[in-house]
Amino acid sequence: MTAGPALPLILKFTLPLLLGNLLQQTYSMVDAAIVGKFLGIDALASVGASTSVVFLILGFCNGCCAGFGIPVAQKFGAHDYSTMRSYVAVSLKLAVGMSVMIAVVTSVFCSGILRMMRTPENIFEGAYAYLLVTFIGVPATFFYNLLSSIIRALGDSKTPFWFLLLSAVLNIVLDLFCILVLGWGVAGAAIATVFSQGCSAMLCYIYMNRRFKILQGNSRERRFQPKLAKTLLYIGVPMGLQFSITAIGSIMLQSANNALGTACVAAFTSAMRIKMFFICTFESLGIAMATYSGQNYGAGKPERVWQGIKASGLMMMAYAAFTFVILMTCSKYFALIFVDPSEVEILEDTALFLHVACCFFPALGLLCILRYTIQGVGFTNLAMFSGVSEMIARILISLYAVPAFGFIAVCFGDPTAWMAADLFLVPAFIFVYRKLKRMAALSAS
Repeated sequence: MTAGPALPLILKFTLPLLLGNLLQQTYSMVDAAIVGKFLGIDALASVGASTSVVFLILGFCNGCCAGFGIPVAQKFGAHDYSTMRSYVAVSLKLAVGMSVMIAVVTSVFCSGILRMMRTPENIFEGAYAYLLVTFIGVPATFFYNLLSSIIRALGDSKTPFWFLLLSAVLNIVLDLFCILVLGWGVAGAAIATVFSQGCSAMLCYIYMNRRFKILQGNSRERRFQPKLAKTLLYIGVPMGLQFSITAIGSIMLQSANNALGTACVAAFTSAMRIKMFFICTFESLGIAMATYSGQNYGAGKPERVWQGIKASGLMMMAYAAFTFVILMTCSKYFALIFVDPSEVEILEDTALFLHVACCFFPALGLLCILRYTIQGVGFTNLAMFSGVSEMIARILISLYAVPAFGFIAVCFGDPTAWMAADLFLVPAFIFVYRKLKRMAALSAS
């Protein structure tokens, strides 16, 4: 990605990545749809009551994985293949320790987390079962995202999609089997998702070792190297914390929404599943920009980073206009995927949430592009502070607006956070880009 027009390169790289993200969101949509249709509104609320907690933990894991892929992309762009192989080996060893530790700690505190979030008693048992299984399955999710990140860093964004497609089909089949045949209820939906993610991880690992001969190093390159581990953690942990910091605000917002009752929790659940499906494009563009900017940073071509920003921004605005039309006209129809037509209040609240959100999608698109670009060139600590802006905005909405205005305030929680992050990211990117140009000028002279 270090030569040629930016727009077609980014588009070609983004499309399979987008399809993969859509499939990942299909996991959660299928879970919620089957649970809502076959087990009822309380079960649907059980799945959604802990959405922000899942985002907190899995977001941290996914952020770390994306960060671990950045040095790989940079060394690949710089043609330093020996160091690149060492980074891959060290990242896999770090993943083992981190994922197991996270799974154990979160499983132990699972019940306390749900109590802290004021989860309604009538859905507590189902929410606990769903969340506990998700936490136990953290290693499967961690390894899929890490291996996908490494494969993408080497320029292949297609293969992880095909593995994820297979796993999505498996997830749908297992959902129906675990819920309708085995009668495992809400826990069955979580088990199906974790098992499917584990299959994706295993396939990625087998493919990576067989396909990329460039990764087959010697025993020295496969050793654990503390210096490289420090670099990976320096980049990956801030990216993970950025997601976690953002999720703290989301937890506060969901906690405030949980206090409004089961109907609002169910509406929030269905609306979030639909919203997450539609915003995959923004996230995919951002991830593509992380790889694109990382490779061009490694190749000493900062001017191409700005070209990438313009190209991805153009694609983002076109997609934002498309989703605005779709969601403003079809939100209630999408909500029927999860609930019956008789649930009028839930349908109305779901549509309201989506109408508000789609008006602010350009702000979210700008956030994703700038944040991932800043991370891709190694300024992960700076990008993390945009998550602090989001957290503060959501907390203020949760503490003051939701008690006063109810569900309509919940609808404005995310858009307010996106705008707050953009106010930080725009000047941050200007600072980073100017610094990159100065560094390139010094190295050229």
